[in-house]
Amino acid sequence: MSTSDHPPAGTAAARRPEPRRSLLVCAVVGAAVMAAVDEIVFHQLLHWHHFYDRSTSGVALLSDGLLHTAELLALVAGFFLYADLRRRDALAVGHAWSGAFLGAGAFQVFDGIVDHKVLRVHQVRYGVDVTPYDWAWNLAGLVLLAVGGLLLARARRAGRRRPS
Repeated sequence: MSTSDHPPAGTAAARRPEPRRSLLVCAVVGAAVMAAVDEIVFHQLLHWHHFYDRSTSGVALLSDGLLHTAELLALVAGFFLYADLRRRDALAVGHAWSGAFLGAGAFQVFDGIVDHKVLRVHQVRYGVDVTPYDWAWNLAGLVLLAVGGLLLARARRAGRRRPS
């Protein structure tokens, strides 16, 4: 993308917030941050599980490395896109915060339901009754989604009140 694709900084068009893009970019960042928290805390520090636990320990470590690679790529790409929004003065802050919480919650709920229960690639923890862990994991994800949804509703209301 060339610099001619964007209006010069300081023009009215350059200062127009982009709520949808702000939401999506920060959702990518939020999902990547939650993936990093999961991978660092539960995979590396606590050793509770790997991303894929249904094979050898070598495959489990490889799966963690692939998860870490995807999370870092998403984080770097997300921050470059975020920086572009900031550079063009197009960041819609309320939508950005909403996106961060929605992305984090979506990652957590997807992991808790699809990875843990549907695909069974891993559990939160082994050698214990996983029920309280599953509830805590999924409820935490639902709380993040609820916060993101509330922030989105608030940002949309504020956007409708703002004169164009």
